[in-house]
Amino acid sequence: MAFELMAPLMFAGLVVLLLTGYPVAFALAANGLIFALVGIQAGFFEFSLLQALPERVYGILSNQTLLAIPFFTFMGLVLERSGMAEDLLDTIGKLFGAVRGGLAYAVVFVGALLAATTGIVAASVIAMGLISLPIMLRYGYDKRLAAGVIAASGTLAQIIPPSLVLIVLADQLGASVGEMYAGALLPGLVLAGLYLAYVFGVTLVRPHAAPALPAAARALSGAALARRVAGSMLPPLALVFLVLGTIFLGMATPTEGGALGAVGALVLAAAHGRLKLDMLRQAMDATARLTSFVVFILIGSTVFTLVFRGVDGDRWIEGLLATLPGGTLGFLVVVNLLVFTLAFFLDFFEIAFIIVPLLAPVAARLGIDPIWFGVLLGVNMQTSFMHPPFGFALFYLRSVAPKEIKTSDIYWGAVPFVVIQIVMVALVLAFPQLVGHAPAASGAEAIEIPLESDPGAAYLRPPGSK
Repeated sequence: MAFELMAPLMFAGLVVLLLTGYPVAFALAANGLIFALVGIQAGFFEFSLLQALPERVYGILSNQTLLAIPFFTFMGLVLERSGMAEDLLDTIGKLFGAVRGGLAYAVVFVGALLAATTGIVAASVIAMGLISLPIMLRYGYDKRLAAGVIAASGTLAQIIPPSLVLIVLADQLGASVGEMYAGALLPGLVLAGLYLAYVFGVTLVRPHAAPALPAAARALSGAALARRVAGSMLPPLALVFLVLGTIFLGMATPTEGGALGAVGALVLAAAHGRLKLDMLRQAMDATARLTSFVVFILIGSTVFTLVFRGVDGDRWIEGLLATLPGGTLGFLVVVNLLVFTLAFFLDFFEIAFIIVPLLAPVAARLGIDPIWFGVLLGVNMQTSFMHPPFGFALFYLRSVAPKEIKTSDIYWGAVPFVVIQIVMVALVLAFPQLVGHAPAASGAEAIEIPLESDPGAAYLRPPGSK
């Protein structure tokens, strides 16, 4: 009976540590080591299992897939700090300015394009918040609509490739990053379309909330506007093809595509005369910080996961989830509710590193395709950036918003877009062809990997999974 309580107590202990505000990476590692020592003293845990830790840490540091994270991060930061995002917003704003709600449409469009070139939510939200929000307020846009559309459009970087979270999900689910990117592309574009549809609906119901720009604000000749569009839009689109096109066509791995993107961003910055030493230093510093953050959380999570599986925590989770009423559908509904709820308190990295490794074996046991499952979780986890009161996109926007924008305006503005994201989760569940992968892996059957092959880890995967 005492052994059976180890897994739930360990999970509860992690929750307590996280609620205290202790750094996530250290909370994970400390929780794992404490319960490993308790288990060893009580005779519930084999000390020899801890000998797998050095090999696991080395496996993380030598993981070629995770190299894509610093490459894509650096690419996005160079594009954002070199002012190309500002050029895009200014040009697209003038292009759509004559239309009611044109600035909001421009924000969504640029948010999708920045997502495809940066993959970083913070960069997208901050750039659009600094540039677009004052302009939208100046021309009479509703505060809540302006704040909501900027925050939501920035989070498109969460699901539209080359999203960092898709790299992490692919790694945690043992799936191909390239296939995960291909599967997430259409749902990401559909989500952007839903944002546009919402803005259109607002212009019909409350036209005063999203007025068109006055003629003086968009006074550019057709030729001048065409030159601006070519100069501002074509280089980022070329970079998108360079990165995503080579990955989708199988010409480059995601890591190689990220390296190409980083070099391409430097070339674009140099071509615009904006490749400065200070900008490079800031981009490299931020890249190093984010990469270190990810790696330390991953190391902490592997300590926690090893011990958790050593006390049969994976079987405890499987017992809770695999026997839910409704079978696979019941599992998916509960998992999505769980992830949605946790997103109120945890960011997407924490969910990906703590929760996904516990869900992956159960999903595999039920024969759920890892690509489809990863995209579904990615769409759901996008809400972690938009949840009041802890959504990071809301914090990013608050940090750059003018004084006349209240925090309550940002929170209430985010609510309709959180609802839209929930609708998108339902669409992926109802129409799996959006991902291009069936929910059930064909011919799937339970396969248990012996403990000897990976101490403390009993993965269950469908045949053919990576």
